[in-house]
Amino acid sequence: MNALAKSELNANKLIVGDCLEVLPTVPNGVADAAIADPPFNIGLPYKDYDDKKTQDEYLTMLREFASQVRRILKPTGCVWVFMGQEYQADTFRILRKAGFHFRNSVVWHYTFGPSQKTKFTPSWTMIHYFTCHPERFTFNADEIRVPSARQLRYKDKRANSKGKVPDDTWVLLPKESPEFFQPEQDAWLESRVCGTFKERAGHTTQLPLALVERIVRVVTNPGDLVIDPFAGSGTVLKAAQNLERRYLGIEISPRTAKIARRRLKQS
Repeated sequence: MNALAKSELNANKLIVGDCLEVLPTVPNGVADAAIADPPFNIGLPYKDYDDKKTQDEYLTMLREFASQVRRILKPTGCVWVFMGQEYQADTFRILRKAGFHFRNSVVWHYTFGPSQKTKFTPSWTMIHYFTCHPERFTFNADEIRVPSARQLRYKDKRANSKGKVPDDTWVLLPKESPEFFQPEQDAWLESRVCGTFKERAGHTTQLPLALVERIVRVVTNPGDLVIDPFAGSGTVLKAAQNLERRYLGIEISPRTAKIARRRLKQS
């Protein structure tokens, strides 16, 4: 596969291919943020991808992905990785070993998960947030501030009038009720994207757009380049598009890439 020129990244791109083959073609130090939702290796029926690899195969894939992402990020860049419960600790160690610096592990909690018969119903996903440099990175706190308890409950005059940065547990509830996901609230009240939701694009797993947009707002600026090595139905790319960031997506399945391209054409 031919190397991408830096000038090619001025235009938005969605490349069909294996990210472990495409990422090595991306120049060093060009991206401002990488947001990745890799398969969790739990046997989901993805198009054109085997989601039930051996543990060694899966962790090797994550290590190669982390190494390549570290290389293509700018010194001030960052990575956010969504990860299921079984491999979230491994992912943390892999990111640290790749040379990233830990900032937060955000718990994304939703109120309904896949039905279970012999164990508790899973209702959370970990999102690891790491930066390339321990002190030099973008964090637009004012873009995501919410009123604090000092303001809303205690009417404390000493409270910061700008509010506070939200907590690191994001609570997601079903979107059918109009009271959910109020922008002034601290918790993230926005559902998993289920089969009956209008936002659903026809992919096995799909991140909520509102959740990804908050990440894009806080760690990038307009014109920055956001990379998603596991683009899926294109939620990260759509968030970047909505917020006037550039994007580079990589998706292994041609059929799923068609779904993403269709979403990106929608207003």
